Amino acid sequence: MKTLIILNDPPYGTERTYNGLRLAHALPKAGADITVFMLGDAVVSAKQGQRTPEGFYNVERMIARVLAAGGMVLLCGTCLDARGITASEIIEGTERSDMGALAEATVAADAVLVF
Repeated sequence: MKTLIILNDPPYGTERTYNGLRLAHALPKAGADITVFMLGDAVVSAKQGQRTPEGFYNVERMIARVLAAGGMVLLCGTCLDARGITASEIIEGTERSDMGALAEATVAADAVLVF
């Protein structure tokens, strides 16, 4: 089963991105192929070098787990540009992308979940 998870919220301040990434990590264990597409403030989640307090979740590590499980993490290029985030600042393995790729991933998916 191909699952597309679309994230819109910032990495911290709400728990939508956190919960979307938790699900993105769990679904491959159930046999799903995962694509995560980050839009708007969610692209900040892919910024490398995050430092969070001990005991607090870290979105950078969560993205690394999704990638290690074979998932794909795509980032809206327009959203990255609007936030001044360059290719050298994003987590290795994540990919700059666009609306065309989101449209293709949506059509190819058996399930689309939006957080």
